[in-house]
Amino acid sequence: MKEILQIHPTDNVVVALVDLEGGSRILHGEETIVLAESIAQKHKITVEDVKQGGIIRMYGVVVGEAIRPIPKGHRISLENTSHRTDAARVKDIFYDWKAPNVSSLQSLTFNGYHRKDGRVGTRNFWVVVPLVFCENRNVLKVKEALETKLGYRKIDRELPDVDALVAAWRSGKSAEDVLSMDLKAIQNSNRPARLFQNIDGIKFLTHEGGCGGTRQDAETLCRLIAGYIANPNVAGATVLSLGCQNAQIELLKQSLDRVGVSQKPIYFTEQQAVDSEYAMIADAVKKTFAGCMLANKQERRPAPLSHLSLGLECGGSDGFSGISANPALGYCSDLLVALGGKSILSEFPELNGVEQELMNRCIDRSTAEKFNKLMSTYALRAEQVGSGFSYNPSPGNIKDGLITDAIKSAGAARKGGTAPIAAVLDYTEQATSSGLHLLCTPGNDVESTTGLAGSGANLIVFTTGLGTPTGNPVCPVVKMSSNSRLAQQQADLIDFDAGAIITQGTDLASEGERLLRFLIEIANGKTTKAEDMGQDDFIPWKRGISL
Repeated sequence: MKEILQIHPTDNVVVALVDLEGGSRILHGEETIVLAESIAQKHKITVEDVKQGGIIRMYGVVVGEAIRPIPKGHRISLENTSHRTDAARVKDIFYDWKAPNVSSLQSLTFNGYHRKDGRVGTRNFWVVVPLVFCENRNVLKVKEALETKLGYRKIDRELPDVDALVAAWRSGKSAEDVLSMDLKAIQNSNRPARLFQNIDGIKFLTHEGGCGGTRQDAETLCRLIAGYIANPNVAGATVLSLGCQNAQIELLKQSLDRVGVSQKPIYFTEQQAVDSEYAMIADAVKKTFAGCMLANKQERRPAPLSHLSLGLECGGSDGFSGISANPALGYCSDLLVALGGKSILSEFPELNGVEQELMNRCIDRSTAEKFNKLMSTYALRAEQVGSGFSYNPSPGNIKDGLITDAIKSAGAARKGGTAPIAAVLDYTEQATSSGLHLLCTPGNDVESTTGLAGSGANLIVFTTGLGTPTGNPVCPVVKMSSNSRLAQQQADLIDFDAGAIITQGTDLASEGERLLRFLIEIANGKTTKAEDMGQDDFIPWKRGISL
């Protein structure tokens, strides 16, 4: 196994692939460098003397600035490096993409649910969603009434035996005795068989929006909900309204018209228009059951891979994410684009520093200008509230070698592969054309995955180096580890391990193709770890203020 990796020939830092002791020697080209300190794997080592004010270059781009001299053989850290990027500008586009060879993949298909608008889902869900947070409890009451009876309650993962704690308390045990107990794990598997065999689940969404904020936030929420109902993985929806909120039923209907949802069954119920809360819950239960009867008539049928719409996401990133999982996912994305499919790259704060490269890949100048405007506006809003993109790396990112946002971003952008950028989307805009799309979302994992599904993704791959349970209500989320240690330690979270790229030198192309073939299994109905756990994370992005 190699000890270090130089990602781009112009980089003046290398990545430690293993733990390295101070005083040890590394070979960089024809030069031997003596390490001035012990350096943990995933961290970056200078391979030239960097003076104060000098730039740090990685992935072939500027990712930092030395705030004090950094001699050759030292680790870059918060103590000696600050965030810095190169300025970007829109210019004429001359990008020439060499697509990967997909001749061996052309005949592959997946079995999906064909919708009347021509799109194909990888799942068949019914959605129950409120227009305002006041209805969250009623959504949960509908869930309580239906989920177990229809066979959709997830089998709980192994849970600590609380009965043993109760017995200990009743027998006079002290708090210290309880803290020292070794609790056995129990699992409740008592649930009926699924009634509707062709429906993969009823998804009950809750949120904290719909009223009290700006009218623009209510409009955005309605566009997001409309995007979820339009998602090819959704057969139809039951919508709960209070009645007086900003996010009115009519506003949602206008959003549904914009995204072209006209042939799916959608039922509305409004609390202030009925005699009692029970009457509303009963109405919602009845309509949801009737909708499931209709949705159950749909069955899986073969579809070409061009009907896949792949969301590209990362979170809990580490120092290996940008050299293993992310570029392997990028190659998978390139394969899908070459096959006529869609991929969607989100998290704009994590594209900071690579704007020029991305604008150069846009299909035309207007697309590049839209990306530049969205990025500039987002950056300005962050600064206006006393923050900025440079604050993006989390403590976990920094501990594992992602010292600046530019380092994190340069690695995160590799999820988008090398394909031309066919379209740039603002939050809630729909991905309608084939090719790679850029979607404006926050770097927040759940807000971003929520946005990907709202813009039409029917699969999401979520790369991670530190681990996360994140899932989505309507879109299967495949968790892809950057290192094999994580895949072994958190086997209950990780679906796909890309760690062999680090430990065995497996090439990115073969891992990318292996991932695509695995995604076909997921599209056919194989469940992800997040689905098995019932991890249905849904957080709309609130862009305005509360009033």
